[in-house]
Amino acid sequence: MERIFHLLSDQEAATLYGLHDEHLKLIEAEFGVKILARGREMTVSGQEGPVQRVNRLIEQLLDIIRSGRYLRRHELVYAIRALEEDGTLDLHTVYMDKIEVLSKRQFISPKTLGQKAYVDAIRNHDIVFAIGPAGTGKSYLAVAMAVNALKKQEVSRVILTRPAVEAGESLGYLPGTYEEKVAPYLRPLYDALYDMMDVDRIQRSLERGILEVAPLAYMRGRTLNDSFVILDEAQNCTPEQMKMFLTRLGFDSKTVITGDVTQSDLPQGKVSGLVHAAGILKGVEGIRFIEFSGTDVVRHELVQEIIKAYERSNGKNDKPSAG
Repeated sequence: MERIFHLLSDQEAATLYGLHDEHLKLIEAEFGVKILARGREMTVSGQEGPVQRVNRLIEQLLDIIRSGRYLRRHELVYAIRALEEDGTLDLHTVYMDKIEVLSKRQFISPKTLGQKAYVDAIRNHDIVFAIGPAGTGKSYLAVAMAVNALKKQEVSRVILTRPAVEAGESLGYLPGTYEEKVAPYLRPLYDALYDMMDVDRIQRSLERGILEVAPLAYMRGRTLNDSFVILDEAQNCTPEQMKMFLTRLGFDSKTVITGDVTQSDLPQGKVSGLVHAAGILKGVEGIRFIEFSGTDVVRHELVQEIIKAYERSNGKNDKPSAG
């Protein structure tokens, strides 16, 4: 079977083909087809089933490119993966979902079906739990949605928090003040913020209380109104801490809780507050649980393979550093 595509411009062809035709080579390898590209004309040939799947992929990629979106190799990998997961998927609804932020980057977009479901859940629910492995964008997209809510004046402040749990080292023996001791635990949240906001804006917002990045212990006794609150690394909460945090929710506020239940740093035998909450809160109206898998990993392609390898070898008892 053969399918011929006529592209609209040299720029469109260059974007679709990729540098040194790397996109076409990837598609050939994934689907077992042959692609011949000459200028603005591209021919796909092979068995009927694979050619039809490639046809659907190319048509959707062209739709995205013609909407002004540049196509990168890793995004093509995600697109192929998403269509393999759901052959009826409209990629445009996923990749053209733009979360506006306050930096030169301008917007963040979901990259997988799971991420798109997560972003929509945050839009439509006041409390969202995101559970899954490192690299799935749980924290990153939550921060993007928080900054977006701040930009649109849907909330008056953003609060980012993490439990400060010692991973084999006692805080009491570390030098410095309590704030200095917990700073390394909060570093990943700052890293995400720096991708969403200019440094000067972050500093001004921290000084004015519009942004707050603090350990979970600082949440006790507060009522958080008109806020977007993110609890990161929630697998390191105890059930008591989780209950304390969830009951901080005030009026006109949103809460996102993220974590990986396979990477708890709690003492052996201690129940994770994230696991406990998932067991008792699923089904409660207004609360949404999103569960990510290895197919939602959006880091280097090898990260997905590493996660799969650990799962196959039952390495869930190992505790690599969270990310």
